[in-house]
Amino acid sequence: MQVFGPKRMTELLTADEIGRAVELLRAGELVAFGTETVYGLGADACNAQAVAAVYAAKGRPSFNPLICHFADAQTAFRYVQANALAERLAAKFWPGPLTLVLPRLPDCPVSQLAGAGLPTLAVRVPAQPVARRMLAAFGGPVVGPSANRSGRISPTNAQHVLAELGGRIAAVLDSGPCPVGVESTVLDLSGDAPVLLRPGGVTLEALQAEIGPIARASGEASAPASPGMLASHYAPGLLVRLNATALGPDEALLAFGPPLPGARLCFQLSERGDLQDAAARLFEGLHELDEKAQALGLKGIAVQPIPATGLGLAINDRLTRAAAPR
Repeated sequence: MQVFGPKRMTELLTADEIGRAVELLRAGELVAFGTETVYGLGADACNAQAVAAVYAAKGRPSFNPLICHFADAQTAFRYVQANALAERLAAKFWPGPLTLVLPRLPDCPVSQLAGAGLPTLAVRVPAQPVARRMLAAFGGPVVGPSANRSGRISPTNAQHVLAELGGRIAAVLDSGPCPVGVESTVLDLSGDAPVLLRPGGVTLEALQAEIGPIARASGEASAPASPGMLASHYAPGLLVRLNATALGPDEALLAFGPPLPGARLCFQLSERGDLQDAAARLFEGLHELDEKAQALGLKGIAVQPIPATGLGLAINDRLTRAAAPR
């Protein structure tokens, strides 16, 4: 079955067409797939352009961290630093509706955009058999936020996805109805003590029975793993100045479109002014400028104006937080 939308054709794949789903994912396309919780909007987590396309398809208002899905715990722990608690919980609850937030390994290839520029990564192993076969065939991390437009009801069958995203994505892998129907529990294990960031398919009581007391996140407690909780968040070491139309002598430049003259150090988000390109390169650019500018004696990052439409809303949201007073 093929569904035509305003931009493209969306394929409806059967559970026997996993090979086609993997082919599309490797090509940087978006493929929705069912898990035991809800249908996720899948993309190659190591492909920043594909991850940016997820935000575009959902109309996601800000760059929140995306959960990376894996076929098994062994594969997941090649990308993050698993501690004893993580290994214990994985043995008990994976595959299943539990997401663990852990520090990224230094050589982790997952795009910075997928992790919202954080030093941590959210990982899980879903229990749905079709999803696990797809993930095993793909061989790496697949991001999978709920396959619906931002703010809408999460989809629990393939038809829900087509109604929401038909014509916006490459394919839907029909994995049948989702038996749990609520999102996974998210547990932050990156700090000194475990913190529950989001209740979900695995109960707090079940987790505490396994590892003991768990704090409940509220406000700033959850900020290290949940962007949007603080006004100033993920800020580089240098001061950030927005909507720059001229460059100061001690500033590096984060350019969008034709760059301002006089930059000693410049990172181009998109010379042609493409918002999806800019989203894909945003965190990479901030990291690179922050690392190189201080060595040159520069004290700030000037950011050229970025339109506040489409993905530009999310880009500006992130930059506003980076520029907030500290």
